[in-house]
Amino acid sequence: MESTGKPNLSDAQNLDRSNDLYIKRTIHELFSLKGRVTVITGGARGIGLALAFAVAEAGSDVAILDILDEPHEHFALLQRGYGVKAKFYKTDITKYDVLKASFEAVVKDFGRIDGLITAAGICPDQPFLERSLEAVQRTFSINVFGSYFAAQLAAEQMVKQQADDNHAQGGSILMIASITAYQASKMQYLSDYCSSKGAILSLVRELGVELAEKRIRVNSISPGYMMTDMTLSISDTRPALAQVFVTEPPMRRMGDRSDLKGAAVYLLSDASGYVTGEDLLITGGMHAGRTHLK
Repeated sequence: MESTGKPNLSDAQNLDRSNDLYIKRTIHELFSLKGRVTVITGGARGIGLALAFAVAEAGSDVAILDILDEPHEHFALLQRGYGVKAKFYKTDITKYDVLKASFEAVVKDFGRIDGLITAAGICPDQPFLERSLEAVQRTFSINVFGSYFAAQLAAEQMVKQQADDNHAQGGSILMIASITAYQASKMQYLSDYCSSKGAILSLVRELGVELAEKRIRVNSISPGYMMTDMTLSISDTRPALAQVFVTEPPMRRMGDRSDLKGAAVYLLSDASGYVTGEDLLITGGMHAGRTHLK
């Protein structure tokens, strides 16, 4: 049928004009993940493990996927102390068949997937002119392709699931980007890491649009300098870089992983039900600029 050039008013005419959900839906309900299942790649330690605690505290069951043989010892606390189901799956996100089998195992064990966090990643620090083809390929295989296909496998499951009294249709995907997608990191050489995180930002925008009609939201968070076992180890061996970690942010400190927990729950929950294709910068203000000289 040829377009008449006139707007189709049927959607507006059928608009649900009830306007009191802000009274009926409480903050506690909006932020709750009770009864949901969240998959976290790279969740055996670091930021991924911290976000596993976050979603468990909000009521979600948790499936951890990681290449490590065993998760960090704190995972046992997650299994014991939060009243949710938590299970670890050894996998390899660079091998599609292995990753696919892991997602199938999660669905078999948990019955569904409502949320995904792609936290698996590596951050090589080496000058651009010294990076080899194999090393750069590995960074992109983990940081980009691993996130891409984890999101695809999660979304394939989400579209199969029907809404019921306890679950809405669709789901939410949260990717971990980085401040380095926006600016170079002082005293570090992160060419393939920076570009891989820039790819994540573009992927989030595209998938946020493409999957919206399937009621799957896709967002990311971009942390700045965060205190993890890895950055603490770097601080021990490179004290000058440790000084950068605590002086570059206007808030004059490194971020703690707990600083990311609320953002993750927000973006996975109904509290962000009208947010997709967005990146949330959590950098202690570093992305905004600096006024101090030292």
